Amino acid sequence: MLIRDFFHLTSSSLIAHRMRSFLTGLGIAVGIAAVVLLTSIGEGVHQFVLSEFTQFGTTLVAINPGKATTSGTSMGVFGTVRPLTIEDSEALKRLPYARAVVPVVQGNAEVEAGNRRRRTTIYGVGSQMPEAFSLRVRSGRFLPEDDPIAPRAFAVLGSKLRQELFAEQNPLGKRITIGGSRYRIIGVMESKGTVLGFDLDDTVFIPAARAQSLFNKDTLLEIDLLYDKDAPVDKVVEGIKSILLARHGRDDVTITTQEQMLDVLGSVLDVLTFAVAAIGGISLLVGAIGIVTIMTITVNERTNEIGVLRALGAKRSQVLGLFLGEAIVLAAIGGLSGLVLGIGIAQLLHIALPALPVHTPVLYVVLAEVVAVVIGLAAGVLPARRAALLDPVEALRSE
Repeated sequence: MLIRDFFHLTSSSLIAHRMRSFLTGLGIAVGIAAVVLLTSIGEGVHQFVLSEFTQFGTTLVAINPGKATTSGTSMGVFGTVRPLTIEDSEALKRLPYARAVVPVVQGNAEVEAGNRRRRTTIYGVGSQMPEAFSLRVRSGRFLPEDDPIAPRAFAVLGSKLRQELFAEQNPLGKRITIGGSRYRIIGVMESKGTVLGFDLDDTVFIPAARAQSLFNKDTLLEIDLLYDKDAPVDKVVEGIKSILLARHGRDDVTITTQEQMLDVLGSVLDVLTFAVAAIGGISLLVGAIGIVTIMTITVNERTNEIGVLRALGAKRSQVLGLFLGEAIVLAAIGGLSGLVLGIGIAQLLHIALPALPVHTPVLYVVLAEVVAVVIGLAAGVLPARRAALLDPVEALRSE
């Protein structure tokens, strides 16, 4: 059988039964569209969350008081957690590969400027905060190097809070009251937006020791350390442990590197992407069942035609290829339609809901079409094999 005849027979059969071919292809199209749409959303969320975590760089280490894991038996009174202190953060600055060390205290308080009041987040931090977290000062300056235990009452405003309290006025040099204490504004930060649910524009930065006094705390929420890119992370962690062990007398802190957070987060997001793809795969299974059903019906209806082909000298392999070809073409056309449909719906969703992250990788598009063709091949094997094994004489006698 010539290739031209093969394509002619395949296409003529599909065209002769347009509605049946359309419905069969639609089953595959819906399945592919569901896979593409769901994986686009899953991959979009994946990239969005990773970008949120990595916008501060990948060389940050977070140090928190207490151990995240425990072992052995209770230590009684000796098992109490020693707080992290500003002195601990000052000691960590001695590490040779530490580029920036930031003590962090967080709380909520009322901020007053003139006759305007607003309750907002207060961050007690150190002078190296902008370098550690890639923040920029829009006007003025950030908190200066000062006595870490008794710093001056300076404050730096987030861009949103500055607008709420001072509108179009220049706030530099003016006074605000935070929790009953007066602070002089020395800077305004550039807009950073919301990061992992925290609005860094609607906030005030004050010295960590002042924040401890404001919130009546004797401990830090955490210490963040930014290290040199060339420094091995294991060496950085060991150096931190060594200093804090010498100061605390035992290992009573939890050290989390950015790499650890990204590894765990990446694993969770990969499972999420796979799960949504599996949900879409159910639709593909339905489409495959549709192809098996339609091809089985086609073989029954065309038994006489198969007998004629075999009587004219067509080999079993050629009959097998003919019916497999029809199944593959149906699946391929359905797959292409599904790709267009899935990508189109994904983009429309993104336009309608700009906050919804959507990203369709080229690899997913190629794999989806390959899967469609494989489904057509797998679903068409049994009906095609049945057609090829028909006895020519019996096939010719059937009507």
